[in-house]
Amino acid sequence: MKKYEEIERSLITTYRKEIWSRFAKAICEYNLIEDGDSIMVCVSGGKDSFLLAKLFQELKRHGKNNFEVRYVTMNPGYNKENLKKIKDNAKLLNIPLEIFESDIFDVVKKLDEEQAGTPCYLCARMRRGYLYSKAQELGCNKIALAHHYNDVLETSLLSMFYGSEIKTMVPKIHSENFKGLELIRPMYLVKEKDVINWKNHNNLEFINCACPLYQICDTDSSSKRKEMKKLIEELKKTNPNIEEHLFKAFGNVNMSCILGYRDIEGNKHSFNDYYDKLNK
Repeated sequence: MKKYEEIERSLITTYRKEIWSRFAKAICEYNLIEDGDSIMVCVSGGKDSFLLAKLFQELKRHGKNNFEVRYVTMNPGYNKENLKKIKDNAKLLNIPLEIFESDIFDVVKKLDEEQAGTPCYLCARMRRGYLYSKAQELGCNKIALAHHYNDVLETSLLSMFYGSEIKTMVPKIHSENFKGLELIRPMYLVKEKDVINWKNHNNLEFINCACPLYQICDTDSSSKRKEMKKLIEELKKTNPNIEEHLFKAFGNVNMSCILGYRDIEGNKHSFNDYYDKLNK
């Protein structure tokens, strides 16, 4: 049995419950894939995105949906070592990776030098724009990203603690600027610890953050995500189920006990607007 076949087998045997079943559940529960879809799976080079690619290969092989898949890596300016690592892993995992070029790292670095600001937000927006454009070029109607369960929790806490709003990372979203394109997150229910266990079980090594400004970003606002991760780990010491409680809370909002909200049209509603209706 070849190495990639052993890795594939581990997904439907050793990690069937922790990874494969959660991946399949998210697709069904949130209706992420439909017949006729053409999906661009985005592979950044890290453990999460390569796992997502392998999961899609298994789904394509065993699933019931009639859909097409393209596995795409955008090169934002990786150094030679990181780019080689991505290519080597794609070959090892038997993933037919398509790589296209961009100059995001150079642009972001230049702007950072001129404005002395945190470049992460700009980099993320530019990446998303390039990916949507590539998806359109390939004729895809969906792009799949490898955000997982813990990304959802950390993003939700960041929104509350630093954005002053209760907002979570949803499993799918329509693009505002690219008509007809939809972003999906099939690993929405997969926990990061299980991704790490799968990686270690198969003796795999992937690139981490390959950004040339990593040291700047790591000491700036992006470290807030690490702060949320540490906070959750601390809370788990006294409440081992804190992750599950947090996740369920964002799907169990009691609208009669909040101070205000924005509806799907963006209209704001305050507590006073609906207070009298509560006692009728």
